[in-house]
Amino acid sequence: MELGSTVRAVKSQRVLVGDEVCPAVIIIKDGKICEIHSDKNFSGGDSSEVLDAGDSVVMPGIVDCHVHVNEPGRTSWEGFWTATRAAAAGGVTTIVDMPLNSTPPTTKLGHFHEKLREASGQCFVDTAFWGGVIPGNQLELRPMIQAGVAGFKCFLIHSGVDEFPHVTDADLHSAMKQLQGTGSVLLFHAETEVQQTSEENGDPCQYSTFLQSRPDVMEVEAIRIVCDLCLQYQVRCHIVHLSSAKPLKLIHEARQAGAPLTVETTHHYLSLCAESIPAGATQFKCCPPIRGSMNQEQLWSALKAGQIDMVVSDHSPCTPDLKKLETGDFTQAWGGISSLQFGLPLFWTSASKRGFQLSDVVRLLSRKTAQLCSLDHQKGSLAPGYDADLVIWDPEREFKIEETNIHHKNKITPYLGVSLQGAVCATIVRGRLVYREGSFCPEPLGKHLLIPHRRNQAQL
Repeated sequence: MELGSTVRAVKSQRVLVGDEVCPAVIIIKDGKICEIHSDKNFSGGDSSEVLDAGDSVVMPGIVDCHVHVNEPGRTSWEGFWTATRAAAAGGVTTIVDMPLNSTPPTTKLGHFHEKLREASGQCFVDTAFWGGVIPGNQLELRPMIQAGVAGFKCFLIHSGVDEFPHVTDADLHSAMKQLQGTGSVLLFHAETEVQQTSEENGDPCQYSTFLQSRPDVMEVEAIRIVCDLCLQYQVRCHIVHLSSAKPLKLIHEARQAGAPLTVETTHHYLSLCAESIPAGATQFKCCPPIRGSMNQEQLWSALKAGQIDMVVSDHSPCTPDLKKLETGDFTQAWGGISSLQFGLPLFWTSASKRGFQLSDVVRLLSRKTAQLCSLDHQKGSLAPGYDADLVIWDPEREFKIEETNIHHKNKITPYLGVSLQGAVCATIVRGRLVYREGSFCPEPLGKHLLIPHRRNQAQL
């Protein structure tokens, strides 16, 4: 079957139907899942349009709702062409682009239209877009909702780029008033400045020096603010990239009190720990920081208990010079980790050892992420009526991450040389074969996903 061609059916001995893995055939029509048959009840059809996946697992494509593509303006960091190819190679069928690190940032209706123009004809997978909340742009929010943004993101601390300033309390109240009743969602980078008890002047090449500069209390205090706002306004709120397990009690209490609050963590917080980061290895720097192994185990426990709703990449690339690899200075290096292509195997390598099932992978990497951005009526599930977005992968197959198989624009990643379990064989987007065993379809087939204006949704 040629790359880019239309797939009429996919069959495998291991299809994830509901929470069960069984032999099945997925019938596809007009880019949608039409029917799912047991293998015994399938009479065949044109074999040239049937993709036989053998014993590989077939499940819904990954929906990565936290991706910094950086186009327009910083395409030397990444861009829609390279980011979405990397996504396709990783079994990701939908990404949601973050509003910052592109210039201009997606903080005005005009900027959103500019972003859409730049992304046109460049996406190998389907792409939705977050807007941003910055000081003074509250009257742009409703027009952007009408235009189809998935929701909004704000920072409670410096964002790392000057054109996306962080918000004050007054800005947050103004934004919340605009978002009430819209059904939209506000995402929070939940760190805030706190009074440090003592000024650390450690070696900037030691990871511990950087870690001490972003203590857990910065997340705890920021999340306290988010919980209060969420309860007060009953606007959907979401905490991005939770790195610390300490605020989980606050989040639980706010939800118990009726806050429509969700939370994600990332592959790097679940896969990497502070004790293992070598001196000068600035490819490990991100904000909030990678914390200790005990904290990591608490994140895994919270994930298993349902206290953390989803897992995303927070793919945040940059050019090599910004990582300060020559000096190894953690205090000066850009904070961000590239992992869009490797989220599924990164997660499975660790999760499978902790008793997670394939159904948990779909829930945490596809279904809940689709819900967050109001795409759960068409993405993230294997059921009739949903888009035929499929990942075909081998959970047992091991592979090693090497520069030659990284499709991100810049190859800097803390995972270089790491062996992972779970190789992606093929990716199908709306019934079209976009990736197979290292090769891509010749032209981008992804669509822009503009979220229809929603009614108020009190809770995911």
